[in-house]
Amino acid sequence: MVTKILNGLVVAEAIKDSLIERVQKLKNDDITPCLATILVGNDPSSETYVKMKGNACEKLGIQSKRIHLPEETTTKELIACIEELNNDPQVDGILLQHPVPSHIDERAAFEMIAIEKDVDGVTSRGFGKLSFGFEQYPCCTPAAIMAIIDYYDIEVEGKHAVVIGRSPILGKPVSMLLLNRNATVTMCHSKTVNLPDFVKQADIVIAAVGRPKFVQGDWIKEGAVILDAGYNEGNIGDVDYDACFEKSSSITPVPGGVGPVTISMLLKHTVESAEHRANKSIKINN
Repeated sequence: MVTKILNGLVVAEAIKDSLIERVQKLKNDDITPCLATILVGNDPSSETYVKMKGNACEKLGIQSKRIHLPEETTTKELIACIEELNNDPQVDGILLQHPVPSHIDERAAFEMIAIEKDVDGVTSRGFGKLSFGFEQYPCCTPAAIMAIIDYYDIEVEGKHAVVIGRSPILGKPVSMLLLNRNATVTMCHSKTVNLPDFVKQADIVIAAVGRPKFVQGDWIKEGAVILDAGYNEGNIGDVDYDACFEKSSSITPVPGGVGPVTISMLLKHTVESAEHRANKSIKINN
Protein backbone atom coordinates (compact mmCIF):
# COMPACT_ATOMS: atom_id res chain seq x y z
CA MET A 1 0.00 0.00 0.00
CA VAL A 2 1.31 3.39 -1.03
CA THR A 3 0.23 6.14 1.35
CA LYS A 4 -1.15 9.25 -0.33
CA ILE A 5 -0.16 12.60 1.19
CA LEU A 6 -3.20 14.88 1.24
CA ASN A 7 -1.50 18.12 0.25
CA GLY A 8 -3.51 21.02 1.64
CA LEU A 9 -1.46 23.58 -0.26
CA VAL A 10 -2.76 22.19 -3.54
CA VAL A 11 -6.36 22.21 -2.27
CA ALA A 12 -6.00 25.76 -0.96
CA GLU A 13 -4.69 27.05 -4.29
CA ALA A 14 -7.54 25.35 -6.16
CA ILE A 15 -10.09 27.07 -3.90
CA LYS A 16 -8.42 30.46 -4.28
CA ASP A 17 -8.18 30.04 -8.05
CA SER A 18 -11.92 29.34 -8.15
CA LEU A 19 -12.58 32.66 -6.39
CA ILE A 20 -10.62 34.96 -8.73
CA GLU A 21 -13.36 35.30 -11.33
CA ARG A 22 -16.07 35.65 -8.66
CA VAL A 23 -14.21 38.49 -6.94
CA GLN A 24 -13.71 40.26 -10.27
CA LYS A 25 -17.40 39.92 -11.11
CA LEU A 26 -18.32 41.52 -7.78
CA LYS A 27 -15.88 44.36 -8.40
CA ASN A 28 -17.43 44.92 -11.82
CA ASP A 29 -20.67 45.50 -9.92
CA ASP A 30 -18.89 47.97 -7.57
CA ILE A 31 -18.78 45.53 -4.67
CA THR A 32 -15.49 44.65 -3.02
CA PRO A 33 -15.70 41.69 -0.61
CA CYS A 34 -14.58 42.79 2.85
CA LEU A 35 -13.43 40.74 5.82
CA ALA A 36 -13.09 42.48 9.18
CA THR A 37 -10.71 40.83 11.65
CA ILE A 38 -10.69 41.75 15.33
CA LEU A 39 -7.61 41.09 17.43
CA VAL A 40 -7.74 41.80 21.16
CA GLY A 41 -4.40 42.08 22.95
CA ASN A 42 -0.88 41.33 21.79
CA ASP A 43 -0.57 37.56 21.56
CA PRO A 44 2.24 36.99 19.00
CA SER A 45 0.66 33.87 17.50
CA SER A 46 -2.70 35.58 17.09
CA GLU A 47 -1.02 38.60 15.51
CA THR A 48 0.68 36.29 13.02
CA TYR A 49 -2.57 34.49 12.18
CA VAL A 50 -4.44 37.75 11.63
CA LYS A 51 -1.65 39.07 9.42
CA MET A 52 -1.67 35.85 7.36
CA LYS A 53 -5.42 36.09 6.85
CA GLY A 54 -5.17 39.76 5.89
CA ASN A 55 -2.41 39.07 3.39
CA ALA A 56 -4.39 36.20 1.87
CA CYS A 57 -7.37 38.54 1.43
CA GLU A 58 -5.35 41.23 -0.25
CA LYS A 59 -3.72 38.80 -2.71
CA LEU A 60 -7.19 37.81 -3.88
CA GLY A 61 -8.53 41.36 -4.05
CA ILE A 62 -10.62 41.06 -0.87
CA GLN A 63 -10.52 44.10 1.40
CA SER A 64 -9.01 43.37 4.81
CA LYS A 65 -10.32 45.60 7.59
CA ARG A 66 -8.10 45.01 10.63
CA ILE A 67 -9.18 46.13 14.10
CA HIS A 68 -6.62 45.78 16.90
CA LEU A 69 -8.04 46.40 20.37
CA PRO A 70 -5.92 46.79 23.52
CA GLU A 71 -5.43 43.99 26.06
CA GLU A 72 -7.64 45.77 28.64
CA THR A 73 -10.67 45.87 26.31
CA THR A 74 -13.84 44.80 28.15
CA THR A 75 -16.50 42.41 26.92
CA LYS A 76 -18.89 45.35 26.56
CA GLU A 77 -16.39 47.29 24.45
CA LEU A 78 -15.68 44.29 22.25
CA ILE A 79 -19.39 43.70 21.70
CA ALA A 80 -19.82 47.36 20.77
CA CYS A 81 -17.08 46.95 18.15
CA ILE A 82 -18.79 43.86 16.74
CA GLU A 83 -22.15 45.63 16.59
CA GLU A 84 -20.56 48.48 14.66
CA LEU A 85 -19.24 46.00 12.10
CA ASN A 86 -22.63 44.23 11.97
CA ASN A 87 -24.16 47.57 10.97
CA ASP A 88 -21.52 48.41 8.37
CA PRO A 89 -23.02 47.53 4.97
CA GLN A 90 -19.54 47.34 3.40
CA VAL A 91 -18.39 44.52 5.72
CA ASP A 92 -19.25 41.01 4.52
CA GLY A 93 -17.52 38.90 7.14
CA ILE A 94 -16.41 39.28 10.75
CA LEU A 95 -13.67 37.20 12.35
CA LEU A 96 -12.87 37.50 16.06
CA GLN A 97 -9.41 35.99 16.53
CA HIS A 98 -9.39 33.22 19.14
CA PRO A 99 -8.41 33.24 21.95
CA VAL A 100 -9.29 36.59 23.50
CA PRO A 101 -7.85 37.69 26.87
CA SER A 102 -9.24 35.63 29.76
CA HIS A 103 -11.26 38.47 31.32
CA ILE A 104 -13.46 38.69 28.19
CA ASP A 105 -16.56 36.52 27.77
CA GLU A 106 -15.55 35.05 24.43
CA ARG A 107 -18.79 33.17 23.86
CA ALA A 108 -20.87 36.31 24.48
CA ALA A 109 -18.74 38.14 21.92
CA PHE A 110 -19.04 35.35 19.34
CA GLU A 111 -22.83 35.32 19.73
CA MET A 112 -23.04 39.00 18.82
CA ILE A 113 -21.68 38.40 15.31
CA ALA A 114 -24.56 38.70 12.83
CA ILE A 115 -25.37 35.29 11.35
CA GLU A 116 -25.04 36.60 7.78
CA LYS A 117 -21.49 37.81 8.59
CA ASP A 118 -20.43 34.78 10.64
CA VAL A 119 -18.01 33.57 7.96
CA ASP A 120 -15.94 31.69 10.56
CA GLY A 121 -18.96 29.71 11.78
CA VAL A 122 -18.56 30.49 15.49
CA THR A 123 -22.11 31.31 16.59
CA SER A 124 -24.41 28.79 18.24
CA ARG A 125 -27.06 29.68 15.67
CA GLY A 126 -24.61 28.80 12.91
CA PHE A 127 -23.86 25.48 14.60
CA GLY A 128 -27.58 24.74 14.80
CA LYS A 129 -27.98 25.38 11.09
CA LEU A 130 -24.96 23.19 10.38
CA SER A 131 -26.38 20.34 12.47
CA PHE A 132 -29.63 20.48 10.49
CA GLY A 133 -27.70 20.42 7.23
CA PHE A 134 -28.50 23.90 5.91
CA GLU A 135 -25.51 25.84 7.16
CA GLN A 136 -24.46 28.96 5.32
CA TYR A 137 -20.90 29.16 6.61
CA PRO A 138 -19.60 26.17 8.58
CA CYS A 139 -16.58 26.64 10.85
CA CYS A 140 -13.57 27.09 8.60
CA THR A 141 -11.38 24.24 9.87
CA PRO A 142 -14.18 21.62 9.66
CA ALA A 143 -15.06 23.05 6.23
CA ALA A 144 -11.38 22.69 5.25
CA ILE A 145 -11.39 19.04 6.30
CA MET A 146 -14.43 18.39 4.13
CA ALA A 147 -12.84 20.30 1.23
CA ILE A 148 -9.78 18.04 1.40
CA ILE A 149 -12.02 14.98 1.50
CA ASP A 150 -13.88 16.22 -1.58
CA TYR A 151 -10.76 17.23 -3.51
CA TYR A 152 -9.20 13.80 -3.10
CA ASP A 153 -12.50 11.93 -3.62
CA ILE A 154 -12.36 10.20 -0.25
CA GLU A 155 -15.47 8.13 0.33
CA VAL A 156 -17.40 9.15 3.45
CA GLU A 157 -20.82 7.52 3.13
CA GLY A 158 -21.07 4.37 5.20
CA LYS A 159 -17.59 4.81 6.67
CA HIS A 160 -16.80 4.90 10.37
CA ALA A 161 -15.26 8.24 11.28
CA VAL A 162 -13.68 8.76 14.70
CA VAL A 163 -13.30 12.41 15.71
CA ILE A 164 -10.86 13.04 18.55
CA GLY A 165 -11.76 16.40 20.08
CA ARG A 166 -14.99 18.13 21.08
CA SER A 167 -14.30 21.80 20.49
CA PRO A 168 -17.44 23.77 19.54
CA ILE A 169 -15.59 25.18 16.52
CA LEU A 170 -13.81 22.01 15.40
CA GLY A 171 -14.61 18.58 16.82
CA LYS A 172 -18.36 19.04 17.18
CA PRO A 173 -19.05 20.73 13.83
CA VAL A 174 -16.87 18.36 11.81
CA SER A 175 -18.77 15.48 13.42
CA MET A 176 -22.04 17.00 12.18
CA LEU A 177 -20.65 17.56 8.68
CA LEU A 178 -19.53 13.94 8.47
CA LEU A 179 -22.83 12.70 9.88
CA ASN A 180 -24.69 14.74 7.27
CA ARG A 181 -22.62 12.94 4.62
CA ASN A 182 -23.88 9.59 5.98
CA ALA A 183 -20.76 8.58 7.87
CA THR A 184 -21.12 6.76 11.17
CA VAL A 185 -19.43 9.10 13.63
CA THR A 186 -17.87 8.37 17.01
CA MET A 187 -16.86 11.46 19.00
CA CYS A 188 -13.96 10.96 21.39
CA HIS A 189 -11.70 13.24 23.40
CA SER A 190 -8.74 13.24 25.73
CA LYS A 191 -10.82 11.81 28.58
CA THR A 192 -12.28 8.90 26.58
CA VAL A 193 -11.57 5.59 28.31
CA ASN A 194 -9.75 3.09 26.06
CA LEU A 195 -9.43 5.72 23.33
CA PRO A 196 -7.04 3.61 21.19
CA ASP A 197 -9.70 0.89 20.92
CA PHE A 198 -12.12 3.38 19.34
CA VAL A 199 -9.51 4.76 16.95
CA LYS A 200 -8.58 1.24 15.80
CA GLN A 201 -12.12 0.87 14.42
CA ALA A 202 -11.95 4.02 12.31
CA ASP A 203 -11.93 4.21 8.52
CA ILE A 204 -11.43 7.97 8.89
CA VAL A 205 -9.60 9.59 11.81
CA ILE A 206 -9.98 13.31 12.53
CA ALA A 207 -7.37 14.44 15.07
CA ALA A 208 -8.42 17.69 16.74
CA VAL A 209 -7.43 17.32 20.38
CA GLY A 210 -4.68 19.95 20.62
CA ARG A 211 -1.90 17.68 21.89
CA PRO A 212 1.33 17.10 19.95
CA LYS A 213 1.78 13.58 18.55
CA PHE A 214 -1.18 12.40 20.61
CA VAL A 215 -2.44 9.80 18.11
CA GLN A 216 -0.05 6.85 17.94
CA GLY A 217 0.74 4.58 15.03
CA ASP A 218 -0.46 1.41 16.74
CA TRP A 219 -3.90 3.01 17.19
CA ILE A 220 -4.47 3.14 13.43
CA LYS A 221 -6.32 0.52 11.42
CA GLU A 222 -4.52 -0.55 8.24
CA GLY A 223 -5.66 1.68 5.39
CA ALA A 224 -7.34 4.37 7.46
CA VAL A 225 -7.55 7.97 6.25
CA ILE A 226 -6.06 10.46 8.71
CA LEU A 227 -6.82 14.18 8.76
CA ASP A 228 -4.72 16.02 11.34
CA ALA A 229 -6.30 19.32 12.36
CA GLY A 230 -3.81 19.92 15.16
CA TYR A 231 -1.11 22.55 15.14
CA ASN A 232 1.25 22.65 18.09
CA GLU A 233 4.50 24.41 18.90
CA GLY A 234 7.29 23.36 16.58
CA ASN A 235 4.98 22.74 13.59
CA ILE A 236 3.78 19.46 15.08
CA GLY A 237 0.31 18.02 14.59
CA ASP A 238 -1.87 15.94 16.88
CA VAL A 239 -0.77 12.79 15.06
CA ASP A 240 2.57 11.01 15.31
CA TYR A 241 3.04 11.48 11.57
CA ASP A 242 5.86 9.03 10.86
CA ALA A 243 4.29 6.20 12.86
CA CYS A 244 0.79 6.75 11.46
CA PHE A 245 2.01 7.23 7.89
CA GLU A 246 2.98 3.57 7.66
CA LYS A 247 -0.52 2.37 8.56
CA SER A 248 -2.68 4.89 6.69
CA SER A 249 -3.90 4.98 3.09
CA SER A 250 -3.99 8.80 3.15
CA ILE A 251 -2.75 11.42 5.60
CA THR A 252 -2.47 15.19 5.90
CA PRO A 253 0.94 16.62 6.80
CA VAL A 254 1.55 19.34 9.39
CA PRO A 255 2.27 21.98 8.24
CA GLY A 256 0.81 22.04 4.73
CA GLY A 257 -2.34 20.06 5.41
CA VAL A 258 -5.56 21.38 6.94
CA GLY A 259 -4.16 24.82 7.89
CA PRO A 260 -3.82 26.42 4.43
CA VAL A 261 -7.26 25.16 3.43
CA THR A 262 -8.79 26.72 6.54
CA ILE A 263 -7.70 30.18 5.40
CA SER A 264 -8.98 29.50 1.88
CA MET A 265 -12.39 28.53 3.26
CA LEU A 266 -12.51 31.82 5.17
CA LEU A 267 -11.90 33.65 1.88
CA LYS A 268 -14.54 31.55 0.13
CA HIS A 269 -17.14 32.30 2.80
CA THR A 270 -16.36 36.02 2.62
CA VAL A 271 -16.82 36.02 -1.15
CA GLU A 272 -20.09 34.11 -0.78
CA SER A 273 -21.31 36.69 1.74
CA ALA A 274 -20.41 39.49 -0.68
CA GLU A 275 -22.37 37.68 -3.39
CA HIS A 276 -25.39 37.60 -1.08
CA ARG A 277 -24.95 41.36 -0.58
CA ALA A 278 -24.84 41.84 -4.35
CA ASN A 279 -28.00 39.77 -4.87
CA LYS A 280 -29.83 41.79 -2.19
CA SER A 281 -28.77 44.98 -3.94
CA ILE A 282 -30.13 43.69 -7.27
CA LYS A 283 -33.48 42.78 -5.68
CA ILE A 284 -33.79 46.19 -4.01
CA ASN A 285 -32.94 48.03 -7.23
CA ASN A 286 -35.46 45.98 -9.17
